[in-house]
Amino acid sequence: MSAQAPSLPRARAASQGGKRLAISWQVPRILVYLIGFIPAVWWFELGLTDRLGADPMKALEHALGLWALRFLVASLAITPLRQLVGINLIRYRRALGLLAFYYAVLHLTTYLVLDQGLDLAAILADILKRLYITIGMTAFVILVPLAVTSNNLAIRRIGAPAWNRLHRWVYLAVILAVLHFLLSVKVPIEPLLYAALVAVLLGYRFVRSMLRKRGGRAPSRASLSARKG
Repeated sequence: MSAQAPSLPRARAASQGGKRLAISWQVPRILVYLIGFIPAVWWFELGLTDRLGADPMKALEHALGLWALRFLVASLAITPLRQLVGINLIRYRRALGLLAFYYAVLHLTTYLVLDQGLDLAAILADILKRLYITIGMTAFVILVPLAVTSNNLAIRRIGAPAWNRLHRWVYLAVILAVLHFLLSVKVPIEPLLYAALVAVLLGYRFVRSMLRKRGGRAPSRASLSARKG
């Protein structure tokens, strides 16, 4: 992990393609992890002090899964923020992605240990019988190799092109995560909001990719401002 001293945001003006304000936040990555684990500590503390309501296990399981989805969506928002708004948080994308995985591990562990009591037969039956469990497990399986290879050593060993292809699977993982959320609740208002946000983030990437293939100009903050004017 590289250590960079400045902890205040830096503003840099790029002269090519018109002047554009790029804000790059420079805070230690370890701080992102420390802040990121606060919700987990808070929810476990609520559980230990009997403040999770009538079904504490389900409440804890839901909260951890929701935070996994939030961090996953946040990691996908990094690129559009930089390209469209000029806010450069790219150095924290890996941390956000790993936080999503860690919360997914906690979410799964809560289900396996507290919900199913590590009863392998019951777990297997649940996976085969309940579609949202099947989808959630599939999303988790996809996240495992992405988390394992989220380091510079993996990039050097498998090569950047192969690494990039592998990590595009995160798009399928987030779609499955939203679908898992949608099918696991009775009132789908909140998961539909996440579905809309994911659709925007993935739609932006799709449009940008199509424009590149056609030799067109990918949308940028400057071009969007010009259109509004």
